[in-house]
Amino acid sequence: MAKKVLIVEDDSNIAELLNLYLEKEGFEPLVAKDGGKGVVQFRAFQPDLVLLDIMLPDIDGFEVCRRIVLKKIRESSKVPVIMLTAKGETSDKVSGLEMGADDYIVKPFEMKEVLARIHAVLRRTAGGEEEGGAKKLAFDKLVINLDSYELIVNGQPVDTPPKELE
Repeated sequence: MAKKVLIVEDDSNIAELLNLYLEKEGFEPLVAKDGGKGVVQFRAFQPDLVLLDIMLPDIDGFEVCRRIVLKKIRESSKVPVIMLTAKGETSDKVSGLEMGADDYIVKPFEMKEVLARIHAVLRRTAGGEEEGGAKKLAFDKLVINLDSYELIVNGQPVDTPPKELE
């Protein structure tokens, strides 16, 4: 199943470029042209990652990030956020990262770097999900509880007989 990426970007050229490259990489991208739509689409689309510009109409990217990361939305979601913006001052980078962004890329950017950072962030956030203190690995319809060694396929526990010792 393709990973979903929400692109919150008001520059049509950049949004289209990101959309095309992400589709080519096998992602399922969706573009929101302003911050307000970004928050709405975040809830509706349930992305696996968000690419977020800062200078947006309606609601700026810092506020979008704050709403996604710091408020109630984040309590049920650990979706990584990569800020992708022309604001390259150290104070802006620090603000974005302290607000909960997982990475910060300054425009102009190289698509190879953006794709590499997306893959890196998804690798860091994909495995070892914790739920109720238990470490779990989740792969589409397969979940492995690393603490109890329980195997779940399609939401159903699978009985695995213990291997006989030789």
